[in-house]
Parts: sequence; structure tokens; C-alpha cells
Amino acid sequence: MKKVLIVVLVAFVIIQFFPIDKTNPAPTPGMDFLRIKNTPESVAKMIRTSCYDCHSNETQYPWYANISPASWWVKNHINEGRKKLNFSTFAVYEPKRQLHKLEECIEMIEKSEMPLESYYIGHQDAKLSDEQRTELVKYFKKIKEDTERNIMFNK
Repeated sequence: MKKVLIVVLVAFVIIQFFPIDKTNPAPTPGMDFLRIKNTPESVAKMIRTSCYDCHSNETQYPWYANISPASWWVKNHINEGRKKLNFSTFAVYEPKRQLHKLEECIEMIEKSEMPLESYYIGHQDAKLSDEQRTELVKYFKKIKEDTERNIMFNK
């Protein structure tokens, strides 16, 4: 038992020498969702607090992102989040893809699937109240309608 503990401890120390890359891609303000959609500050604050760490290039890594293997899990989670939706590069999405992403936002918020429960562990401020969820859904629906109008107008 003592040998197993020593091996585990040595392995834990060794993996600390393999940190994750916590460098965020350079900001591109002209492509950012909050900017291009002129999001009201109260809504923008909710989106930044509850979504941007995983779904933008403005990730603020928590303290436990410095400890492997937790850091690997965090980095994978962020990579997956950015792949599914990146608010920092929203303007590069084709209009129909933007529409689809907005529909997904609405659905995930309505079903309380986002933010993820696991995210609340280190980010209690990201937890959305029912009123905040309603406000976000209403906002995303408005942006979706505007996007639909733009698609129809540009045909």
C-alpha cells in the first residue's frame, strides 16, 4: 500500500510538468457577438459571466486550471465549448449558421442545460435565476428574429 501511494504521488508530481496552454487567441472586437449585436449591458454582463469562459476567446482560467489533471479537463472543456459556439468569432459564421447557433442558445437556456452544472463549482456567479434565463431567452429570440429578417431581406 505504501508503494502504491508513493507511485501515485510521484506520478502526480510528474504530470505537473505538463501544463496546459492558457493563452487566449487575440481579441477580434469586430467579430464579437456582444459588439456586433449591440447587446445591452445588463444582458452582456450575464452572457460574459455565464458563457464567455467556455464560449469565447476571453477565457479566465480558474486557479485549479494550474493543477494537472484537472487542468486537462478544463482545457478540453473550453476547446469543446469554443468549437460548438465561439461568441468572439460570431461574425464569421454564415447567417444561417448564426441562426442555428441562436436557436441552440435558446434551447439550452430554456432547458437549463447551460451553463453546465459542473461550471457552478468554481463559478457561483454564473448560476442564472429564472428571471435571468427568461431575459436571455427573450434577447436571443429577438436577435434570432433580426437575423431571420436579414436573411430574407438579402435573398
